[in-house]
Amino acid sequence: MAEDSLKKRYLFKLLANFIGFVFNLFTQAIVPRALGPKAYGDFGFLSSFFTSFVGFLDMGTSTCFYTKLSGKQNDLTLVRFYNFFVIIVSVVTLALVCLTQAFHLQRFIWPDQNMVYIYLAAIWGILTWFVGLLSMMGDAYGITVSTEKARIIQKTAGFALILLLFALGQINLAQFFVYHYVILLLLAGLFIYALASQGHPLNKVWIWPSRPQMKKYLQEFYIFSHPLFLASGFALVVGIFDRWILQVAAGSLQQGFYTLSYQIGAMCFLFTSAMMPLMLREFSIAQASRDIGRMAVLFRRYCPALFSLSAYYSCFIAWQADKVIYIFGGGQYGGALTAVTIMAFYPIHQTYGQLTASLFFATGQTALYRNIGVIFAILGLPLTYFLIAPADMLGLNAGATGLAVKMILLNVLCANVQLYFNTKHLDLSFGQYLGYQFSSIICLLLLAGLAAAGADYFLALRTNILINFLVSGLAYSIMVAGLAYFLPAVFGIRRGDINLLADTLKAHFKYA
Repeated sequence: MAEDSLKKRYLFKLLANFIGFVFNLFTQAIVPRALGPKAYGDFGFLSSFFTSFVGFLDMGTSTCFYTKLSGKQNDLTLVRFYNFFVIIVSVVTLALVCLTQAFHLQRFIWPDQNMVYIYLAAIWGILTWFVGLLSMMGDAYGITVSTEKARIIQKTAGFALILLLFALGQINLAQFFVYHYVILLLLAGLFIYALASQGHPLNKVWIWPSRPQMKKYLQEFYIFSHPLFLASGFALVVGIFDRWILQVAAGSLQQGFYTLSYQIGAMCFLFTSAMMPLMLREFSIAQASRDIGRMAVLFRRYCPALFSLSAYYSCFIAWQADKVIYIFGGGQYGGALTAVTIMAFYPIHQTYGQLTASLFFATGQTALYRNIGVIFAILGLPLTYFLIAPADMLGLNAGATGLAVKMILLNVLCANVQLYFNTKHLDLSFGQYLGYQFSSIICLLLLAGLAAAGADYFLALRTNILINFLVSGLAYSIMVAGLAYFLPAVFGIRRGDINLLADTLKAHFKYA
């Protein structure tokens, strides 16, 4: 069956992200309240651990799998090869938990955590990774519309289920893990059905490849992934150490505050994240023809605009942090105010980081990408300790706020180092892109402050937090739209860029 057009795929991916964003807003207003800071912190600590661990075992192989499957969609042997790699990762992950329990190491690795929840989190990590692979397969086969329809169904069913559990008063940590199992297995089933209905059934992938085939794919995956192995290892150490030292030094309550701040920040990244696969594809096409000029044009049009879009959300959330906490967590999360304010800025340079990473991957500069990541991972370890460790151990004992500071500081520095090498490769001005960051963030913060002040004082809406939030958001959006129209250079864009970009993409979609 013919693959969906690029335009249709992107629009459905954007639609699914938008629906997911809406449902996440309501879910985030339910779950932290129902679980409370401690249980919510335990979930954040354990889920973060196994996300990092499974990500380490992946070692960039999923990206290699996606890239190769996109080019060889009829290569069933490739799917068979990677299927057994999935089994190995799953077994190793569960074996880790069993071994730590057998040698009584669980209290050191996962302080103050019940073994039942540790096993539940391990299975959650495996399922989340596996469902992500099925989604990649859908994109590789060009049936994104079908897989994104499945995602929309899953988001709707998941939201209905969490509402039911909340209404029945049945949300605790164990049930929250089971809830994730249900929605992840539902999504996996829908993905498998979508693949089968489009001519890509998975019932023939449970066959062991021959020895020559295994050797061939092992060599190909090694060549692609081995530069990322070191980066994956450091990412594992840093990701686990950050949450582990927070758990040891500050406990589950601070974990809950940080988890809430991280989730609120992540919601701001949903809209720009839909653009990342498209950017990687466009950079790869330009790289294939060695068209540096085309890559430079794409970079100039997309990067400042997407950076400013992330900053638009982030600056508003930072100003409204107290109201956001009340809406999503309630009064019991009041101690997360500073962490939420700081983490609101995380998506801004996370967007830059994702965009610059796309260029590194498209141009084959994985070794440089690895080196930058490793350097900042090493720098981050002592910084994490200093900010979070107790005062009697030469630390600042800053808890969730300390980890938020570390995340923002390292993210800004790392993204800009990547940006420097990108602009050098594309023969663009690094200073100009650095200036865009300051101008857009400063202007957006001022407008967000004016909108907040107007809602608080001029409109006298302080008694209704939700109305205050919505009115200030509307006023802020109007002011930002006006500034973007009259002074687009503040955001690093030109007045004709949006129309030109739309025309370029329209022409591209027409022939995709």
